[in-house]
Amino acid sequence: MTEAGADRVVAVTAGVARQVRDLRAARGWSFEELAGRSGVSKGMLVQIEGARTNPSVGTLCRVADAFGVNIAQLLEPAEERAVKITSAAQAPVLWQGGHGGEARLLSGLGEPDLVELWDWRLESGEAHRSADHPRGTREVLHVLTGAAIVRVDGQDHRVRAGETIEFHADREHGYRNDSDEPCRLMMVTVTPSGEWDRRTRSRRPRQD
Repeated sequence: MTEAGADRVVAVTAGVARQVRDLRAARGWSFEELAGRSGVSKGMLVQIEGARTNPSVGTLCRVADAFGVNIAQLLEPAEERAVKITSAAQAPVLWQGGHGGEARLLSGLGEPDLVELWDWRLESGEAHRSADHPRGTREVLHVLTGAAIVRVDGQDHRVRAGETIEFHADREHGYRNDSDEPCRLMMVTVTPSGEWDRRTRSRRPRQD
């Protein structure tokens, strides 16, 4: 990893630590309460708040779901701007494959639903498995180059360049590249707002 890349990881880790700590304190939740709601262990949450670990995208999803926010808000406070322009190079890398693939979170909106825009690159042989998101979550993927295998609820769907797939993401799903060529895709994730409690599989209105 380059020095610039290492600096970005440190910045992301610190930003997540600060936001998780602030969101938990604002709700008056203990580590045990957040662990129960998110399905992330207390030990991992302590590590996250102490900026002593770089959590996986799956862990970030579960913590964000519990708070009723999108991942982008875990990285930095939401800014009230009429117009916001950012560079793809500035977008945090939240997943890295074993052969050079990566996923960047380009943007996240919090009202009225939680919307995230992702840029994924899967090299040959790479795969990402995602746990189920909160009830009502949907994903839309558009393949720009190559081809992706999108697995939803145990069934594979081959999506080629120029094709779009949309599906309910409140069930087990994942993406992989079985071809010899790199695959690049854009993904939009839409989740109904509200705090999600994995213990009861229920949603409560989000706190301001």
